[in-house]
Amino acid sequence: MTDTRIELYARCVGVFFILSMVCGWFGEVYVPSQMLAGDGATTADQLRANDALFRVGFAAYLVEAFSDVVIAWLFYVMLKPVNRDLALLSAFFGLLATALFAFTKMLYYSAPLFLSDSPQLAAFAPDQLDALAGAFISFYARLSGITFLFYGTAWVIRGYLTYRSDFLPRWLGIVMMAAGLGFMAKTVTELLAPDWSSMLLIAPMIVNAIAVAGWMLVKGVDQAEWARAAEQERAGP
Repeated sequence: MTDTRIELYARCVGVFFILSMVCGWFGEVYVPSQMLAGDGATTADQLRANDALFRVGFAAYLVEAFSDVVIAWLFYVMLKPVNRDLALLSAFFGLLATALFAFTKMLYYSAPLFLSDSPQLAAFAPDQLDALAGAFISFYARLSGITFLFYGTAWVIRGYLTYRSDFLPRWLGIVMMAAGLGFMAKTVTELLAPDWSSMLLIAPMIVNAIAVAGWMLVKGVDQAEWARAAEQERAGP
């Protein structure tokens, strides 16, 4: 791989990370918040009244999921000269987080099906169908946070490898690890200490997004140091 390609990969990390954050906020947070209400009937009414917004939100999520898969691969390529095994492990955790979250989004996307005129649903009363639609939205809201553990672990490993590298700044690795630990803490507290669980735990990811995307787009990697590390990795111990 030439130095020019790894610099291009670094720029792509910045672009796809911005896409992931913006589309993720819109498709995973904002749009679902407009749908989920305190009871099934109101949630069903929101789904009926905002079908276009619902579909656009899910499309935005697909862009975010696509970006996260690409990011997992890009970081593996960039960080494998530091430690190939750990770089591969971070990619696995990133892909697992994306796959598990996709399952919860399938539940979310299925909710409007209960509000359709499908003959298979004729045995259910309208209020039962409204309750089922609301329940599937609630399943997404409840289960999606469990996937944060794996997403956070991927960022902790990426941060550690960044800190150990000679071609990216150490402070960037610290920011990445802090953001990853926040996501891991969100899952742990949600499961074991709900009173201590807060969305503030994942707030460091905003700083991480700005730092990583900004650095990759403006500075990128030290191409000479990356090439030296890649050559050493290929040569083996």
